[in-house]
Amino acid sequence: MSTANILIVEDDSDIREGVRILLESEGYSVEEAEDGFAALKRLSEKTDLVILDVMMPGISGIKTCEEIRKRSYVPILFLTAKSQESDKLIGLMAGGDDYLSKPFSYAELLGRVKALLRRYQVYRGKETTDQFQDRYLELGGIKINLEFNEVSVAGKTVELSNIEYNILLLMMKHPRRIFSAQQLYEAVWEEPYFYNCGSTVMVHISKLRAKIEKDDQKPRRITTIWGKGYRFEPVSE
Repeated sequence: MSTANILIVEDDSDIREGVRILLESEGYSVEEAEDGFAALKRLSEKTDLVILDVMMPGISGIKTCEEIRKRSYVPILFLTAKSQESDKLIGLMAGGDDYLSKPFSYAELLGRVKALLRRYQVYRGKETTDQFQDRYLELGGIKINLEFNEVSVAGKTVELSNIEYNILLLMMKHPRRIFSAQQLYEAVWEEPYFYNCGSTVMVHISKLRAKIEKDDQKPRRITTIWGKGYRFEPVSE
């Protein structure tokens, strides 16, 4: 059975209750919040995942996400009634890790929850893997402490989200290899790739560049190979 702690932030009590019952039936520990203010009060170091409605009274889900990101890199799954690509990108830029459009099936919700938690457990070092034989991975002025999932650039520690960390780790393990958006999405998100997933990858690549490049408008480490994908170049700046 699962032991992860999940915070549900949803102003619709029926949806909130339905999601809670589903997650508790899977063994998760669930806490509820009816709005963003309550969510920020209930968020703690023990929270492993936040399921966050976008449209709520008082403080929106987007603003709540931004406030959470000031305190934590816990994965955030947005629930949204908006299906426009631009609306979803706004959520990702605010710090969200994934989104699910309403109405959604409980099977799809559960699949997203499990995928996000699995990645977050690796990110926080809650799982050990045989592939981490050495403690450090260092290329092009970037050093990753594989034991503690810490990243430094030119000797300075940078804070990455779990998604950003896993993208960087994958690309640094395969320097100069070109990864298509589909390959990155399926490897990092661990979900099937659909046509609009490319925008999700692009947003996270952009945020990662802002943290590891000297000039993210002229990236040298993570380069775009037009028509093909992205490549990590082990160059020092």
